[in-house]
Amino acid sequence: MKFSIGDIIIFKKTGEEGHVSAYINDEMIEVEVNGISFPAYIDDIDHPYLKWFTEKKTKKPATPPEQLPVEKEQFRKPRLAKGIYLLFLPVFKFDVMEDIVDHVKIYLLNELPRHIKYVYDVKLDQQSLFRHEGSLHEFGHVYLHNISFEDISKQPRFNWQLTDIADPKLNIEEDILRIRPQKLFGHINDVLQKNEPSFSYLLIEDFTIRQKPEKPEKFEPVRKPQVINTKNLSKAEPAKYELDLHIEQLVEHTRGLSNSEMLQIQLDTLEHYIGLAIMHRQERMIVIHGLGKGVLRDEVHRILKQTPEVKRYKNEWSGKYGFGATEVYFTY
Repeated sequence: MKFSIGDIIIFKKTGEEGHVSAYINDEMIEVEVNGISFPAYIDDIDHPYLKWFTEKKTKKPATPPEQLPVEKEQFRKPRLAKGIYLLFLPVFKFDVMEDIVDHVKIYLLNELPRHIKYVYDVKLDQQSLFRHEGSLHEFGHVYLHNISFEDISKQPRFNWQLTDIADPKLNIEEDILRIRPQKLFGHINDVLQKNEPSFSYLLIEDFTIRQKPEKPEKFEPVRKPQVINTKNLSKAEPAKYELDLHIEQLVEHTRGLSNSEMLQIQLDTLEHYIGLAIMHRQERMIVIHGLGKGVLRDEVHRILKQTPEVKRYKNEWSGKYGFGATEVYFTY
């Protein structure tokens, strides 16, 4: 059954009514219900004429309505897992002789059979334009916000974090999406030429399984607390409150270095400055490890766990570092 823009529709499961506001693809359309627009599958909606007809019949007490034949339940193919996406829907306005983009609507599409938690934050020049967190059921979609074409052309950072609520064995996936201006204009051109309503970016195909930490071949005794010689503090190298472990901050160039060699340089630097922080009896410290695949972050946390002077540490979202830094608290 086909739908046109402006058609009144009804959701089969909930009975909510709305109208078609835009066409997305052969499987989905955008509908508006109570002033809120969001995408919906065509299989989940219907025309409301049958409901209206039966409701009018029931209002006549003298003649009860005829028993309508029950429609056979149609077999629906199981949906295939396609990943989790950010979908961008350009909204055009007519200006003189052509259509130009006024703003862009942004949706989060969960095309996985998983109940997820999401954290979403758009930053431009270190300022948050929009931040939201919530949960999304399997094969569910949510409208996030509008962003002006002027702002999206300035390469904002789309920070995102995804968590599978039901399975703690899966990794927390996170990253930052940036769309360069030439890429954005290319997407807009494709939308116009191919008559497609939107473009999207795949965030993840699926969640990855957390790897169990490898057992060390040799027994590693717990390091004893360092004996501090306060007489040598004046001659010691100063400690750092903020330690950046990005490899480009530690070496002049990485030519000829393998990944394992670069990781070892980063960990040696971390242990050196942890020792200095303890020597100076520093109360807290910020360790910047970045996002990536989480290898450096996991190794940093392993070393912190083995350090008796570390009281606790946390890797939480902050406006300055995002999820790319761990805050360390010492105890003496």
